[in-house]
Amino acid sequence: MLRRLEILNRRLSETDAEDARILLYVAPDEAERKYLTDELGIDPHTLTSASDPDELGRVEFEPNHAAIIFKRPKQYCADDNFFFKISSVGIFLFRERLVFVVAEDNLRFEGKHFQQINSLEELLLKVVFRCIWHFEEHLKVFNMIAEELEHKVNLSMENKHLLHMFTLEKSLVYYLNAISSNGRVIEKLKALATRFRFTTEDVEFLDDLTIENAQCHEMANTYSQVLASLVGARVSVVSNNLNVLMKRLMIVTIGLMLPTAVFSLFGMNLKLPINESHGAVGFWIVIVLAILSGMSVFVMVRWKKF
Repeated sequence: MLRRLEILNRRLSETDAEDARILLYVAPDEAERKYLTDELGIDPHTLTSASDPDELGRVEFEPNHAAIIFKRPKQYCADDNFFFKISSVGIFLFRERLVFVVAEDNLRFEGKHFQQINSLEELLLKVVFRCIWHFEEHLKVFNMIAEELEHKVNLSMENKHLLHMFTLEKSLVYYLNAISSNGRVIEKLKALATRFRFTTEDVEFLDDLTIENAQCHEMANTYSQVLASLVGARVSVVSNNLNVLMKRLMIVTIGLMLPTAVFSLFGMNLKLPINESHGAVGFWIVIVLAILSGMSVFVMVRWKKF
């Protein structure tokens, strides 16, 4: 799918013009890929990397354009089962054109930073900022989900919630790797600011992006360490909850075993002294002995504070 955009009155607007300077390709089909490689001269491997979630971020220069692979969070859906994935965005900067290639339609040009755009280079940097901001928003969601799962693990002895925490921890590892990769891309953009024709304001914005990405990485690293500690602690909590339950079941089993032993003793098909000396009253004597034997177990438990 192809979307054409243009900068009008310092804002992005949809357009149908064939000569639009900004092109957004979402999961390009074979004909669109052929146009990008044959007409625009984009390297086929780099174009494939733009849709590959496992590709690391990088900056490359071709004869007529610069190619940037940047990482961003993938849109989460319920089928992912608490696994937050990473996607890539390919940015190809020509002298008079800017091309974006993504695997899914999740690249948004929204927010206050997109209300005033002066050049294609500035738009490129603001898309980079949007990706970093998207990571930060996902990390906040991570924290809320982790707190909810922590509460559920404390009250449950099932492995389901604990496995969800393991999945979150795995996702954070991928996030840390992607954010680190983005940091290297930003550093290279700063080092090659002249080749990208960045203005003084653009370079200052790059400094802000460096700080923003570093804070994002620190946040992700903190959440990763905290979640790893929580997972280890919650494994012990689940194990302790199971031990407490087994102890209670054992007490109940012993409390029922003694009355069963009393009934078994006096239920033998033999002549017992109690049958001859007490008659029908013997039945109630057996009942009382069974109740007292069961109660003795629970009294002992309360006394020992098991």
